[in-house]
Amino acid sequence: MRNVRRLFLRCLRLGHRRKFTYLNLVTDYLRYGRLCLVSLTHNSFTNSDVVIESLFEPVYWLVDHVTRWFGIVFVALVILLTSSIVLIVYICVLPLILQTYSTGWICWHLTYGHWNLILIVFHYYKAITTPPGYPPQAQKNTPSVSVCRKCIAPKPARTHHCSICNRCILKMDHHCPWLNNCVGHYNHRYFFSFCLFMTLGCIYCSISSRVMFREAYAAIEKMKHHEAERLQLAGNETYSQTPPPAFSFRERVFHKCIIYLWVLCSSVAVALGALTLWHAMLITRGETSIERHINKKERKRLQGKGKTFHNPYSYGRFSNWRLFFGVETQLQWITRVILPSSHVAYGDGLTWNAPHWIPAKQTSVLAI
Repeated sequence: MRNVRRLFLRCLRLGHRRKFTYLNLVTDYLRYGRLCLVSLTHNSFTNSDVVIESLFEPVYWLVDHVTRWFGIVFVALVILLTSSIVLIVYICVLPLILQTYSTGWICWHLTYGHWNLILIVFHYYKAITTPPGYPPQAQKNTPSVSVCRKCIAPKPARTHHCSICNRCILKMDHHCPWLNNCVGHYNHRYFFSFCLFMTLGCIYCSISSRVMFREAYAAIEKMKHHEAERLQLAGNETYSQTPPPAFSFRERVFHKCIIYLWVLCSSVAVALGALTLWHAMLITRGETSIERHINKKERKRLQGKGKTFHNPYSYGRFSNWRLFFGVETQLQWITRVILPSSHVAYGDGLTWNAPHWIPAKQTSVLAI
């Protein structure tokens, strides 16, 4: 009996040992797999921002590709809307100006309107056709401050990678879908000038047609009232014939075109005017849209250390505007800003030394 009891206890101990042996073996395999996964994916720079950015990478990819393919659609939309406004001005507004305004006002409207239109068309064409500037790939002595993670190539100062264009852009400001092009070193002036003169043109059209808009709006309301009365009379059995409409088809189209002109120009003037003011502030500070965020973080970091941040690419408010427009003499404010000019932006976009016509400034803290 004792032998049977000993044999039974020995079997139980052996079963427990085998059970724990299998469990320990599975645990070892799980730990080894976790160690392999961590060793393959571990990065000392990984944090919550990197994880969130990785999770949103498919969304970024979709937005980049949609923006790339819809850029042509946006450009066609700009051309279509601008052309429709120009046609309405020539067909509806200009004949009324020639009939009712004095000779002096007629000359002013013809001069200013055509000057503004020429500048809008010129700067938009140059903005969409001028390359923003790219770092040279062949030269090995290109001055750089870092290496692009996407291009695996030297990245000069103020250069950033555009995920939509899939290449680095010199002095990149942003990728504009309305241009189907990046805004960079060589076409930044064209972009800002287009925004400025388009805003001025929309304000001009809104102010010039404000009286016509009020009259057209009142006429549209009157049309609706007459239309309701006409339908009511047509439903009455005492009338054997439907009365003719109170307004002709041409009058209806004319009033609706005036309302379309004023609403579109006023909306664009507000939206594009805000964007123009934003870029004017950036130009005054010698920054781009991307550098605005970088300098803000750098300024906050230096303030924590009791230091003051100075933008190394700012030469003073007035000098920043001169450098942006490439104006060296007083006469060039007319020939290069007021009139269409295709002069190339100053510098090569690789190094940022001030030209001789910009006053020297004191040494400042460099923002990377």
